[in-house]
Amino acid sequence: MTAGGTPLDAEPDPVFAATAPLWRAVQAFRLVTLLYAVGQQVASVPHYTNQRLSWALIAIMAVWSGVSALLLTQWRIRHLPRVRTAVVLGDHLVVIALIFATRLVAPYDWYHGHQTVPTTLWAANAVVSAAILWGPFGGICSGLLVSAAVITARAQWEFDIWRDATAPVLISVGLALGLASNTARRAHDQLQRAIRLTASAQERERLAREVHDGVLQVLSYIKRRGNEIGGPTAELADRAGEQEVALRVLISEQGEHADTGGAEQDLRPLLTAQVTPTVLVSTPGDPVPLGRWAAREVAAAVAAALANVAQHAGSGAKAYVLLEDTGEEIIVSVRDDGPGIPPGRLAEAEDQGRLGVSRSIVGRIEALGGTAQLLFEAPPADGEDDAGAEWEFRLPRGRQ
Repeated sequence: MTAGGTPLDAEPDPVFAATAPLWRAVQAFRLVTLLYAVGQQVASVPHYTNQRLSWALIAIMAVWSGVSALLLTQWRIRHLPRVRTAVVLGDHLVVIALIFATRLVAPYDWYHGHQTVPTTLWAANAVVSAAILWGPFGGICSGLLVSAAVITARAQWEFDIWRDATAPVLISVGLALGLASNTARRAHDQLQRAIRLTASAQERERLAREVHDGVLQVLSYIKRRGNEIGGPTAELADRAGEQEVALRVLISEQGEHADTGGAEQDLRPLLTAQVTPTVLVSTPGDPVPLGRWAAREVAAAVAAALANVAQHAGSGAKAYVLLEDTGEEIIVSVRDDGPGIPPGRLAEAEDQGRLGVSRSIVGRIEALGGTAQLLFEAPPADGEDDAGAEWEFRLPRGRQ
């Protein structure tokens, strides 16, 4: 346990666990660049005016390399985001300070035409850390900052700086490592999502078996025996049959059309979830993706239409929902076999202040950039008991 009560062996934050291999790999790079800087120091120290100070700066580089490598490779510590951010910012402060400290140990003629005490390779560690932590934008900004520090310390602004490899190398490293870190995070997210979906599917299968062996068989038995006995138990049998159908639909939908998150959502499970013994839903075999808000608004409009059927078409009326995806637009049809809607009844209800249809159905679809049209209405005295009514919702792709 830590001082704050957080266990050191707790599960790492998924955001940082995704880049843990990168952090470990770049610390090996830090060690190699430190060895290169020490070798460069051995070759350059005879030209320095303050050799003792130059070795002290190398010692600071070595100590900081060890401390930063240790902290950046740990991810099971408390306040990890703050610690990692502090180390990366410290990386930049140490690098820039050592770059300008070159002027204290070497004459102008030397540092103007040679590398600084922290060589370009060792200075790249700050850029690499920023790229992994903040992505390509952070890596590029870090590369520009360190490059500007090197050029300023060496007083090379009067030269064509692009002939020197410092700036292009550091900026390229920041961009490449930033893209790599973003790719690692996306891959880790996809892996975690796949693991969760697999675990959920296995749990659904287990529950489905238990439900099938218990609840569904009991409901089926009640339905069968209730119909055999008749009388008042027939109503109990009907209710048991409705719940059996609803439960079977719920189990099948959870297994086939699980919501995987993201900006879009498959419209099919939102519609098939409204299946009852009196509501039949037909959907395509392929997913019908819509924006999450748009998909839920369409499903709400369908639910409102079905509620009107249940309220006005009678208990024996059946409703049929058809979903079509033409590629250019999405079409949802809701039809019932009830007595139908007399012509002008919707306009009359709206004039009376009853805005259920205009707001719950038409308003929702029009807000999505689509159209909601009542295709036909039953004449008040046509003599047909099952004339029915049909709503058609059309949503052009990209208008939501």
